[in-house]
Amino acid sequence: MENNFLEKTKGHLIVSCQALPGEPLHSSFIMSRMARAAKQAGSVAIRCNSVVDIQAIQDETNLPIIGLDKVDYPDSPVYITPTIKEMRAVASTGAEVVACDVTGQKRPNGENLADIVKQMRQEFPDTLLMADTATLDNVREANELGFDFIGTTMHGYTPETTGMNVADNDFEYLKEVLKVSKKPVIAEGKVDTPQKARRCIELGCHAVVVGGAITRPLEIATKFIDAVNA
Repeated sequence: MENNFLEKTKGHLIVSCQALPGEPLHSSFIMSRMARAAKQAGSVAIRCNSVVDIQAIQDETNLPIIGLDKVDYPDSPVYITPTIKEMRAVASTGAEVVACDVTGQKRPNGENLADIVKQMRQEFPDTLLMADTATLDNVREANELGFDFIGTTMHGYTPETTGMNVADNDFEYLKEVLKVSKKPVIAEGKVDTPQKARRCIELGCHAVVVGGAITRPLEIATKFIDAVNA
């Protein structure tokens, strides 16, 4: 089946529907209904976590998927689709795109990212790969390894970028990513207003992913509670 993710998502919003164990909405059924709501609102694709959630959302929406699998390993800080095992499992669902951590940090089991990419290209030639990066050096590495999309997902979530935000200083960092990247850029990470999402597209991003501001009611409600209680 032809992978037309690129054409379907250009200039549009992708909604991230994820809930981790311990969060109130952690359930593949609930995430599938969240994705249905996103589709009804006009989301052209869904980003989601774990094989069961991917399959449930595929059944519910039939939208293109950016799939990943968050797994913690004791010997590495990398947790977004960190090893070839998770990459294969996500790709096997038929997800159009597999996203993984590209932050230059040591991977579990001593695995090498270049080897992982090479193996994925051989086994799943029709599956696109998205690099979840944190820095411009990460973007350069993703360029060299031949990823299909560059995401800003991890900017603000690694030791050297803690507290940073893609929207800081009128998207100064995102503008640099757009200059450095040789592939389409998908903006993601703390894009928490419609205006910021629109700005990402205006700057030249291929698409923009919004998650918490739409699909995490605990976080959304907490902001209101904190404001009222203050």
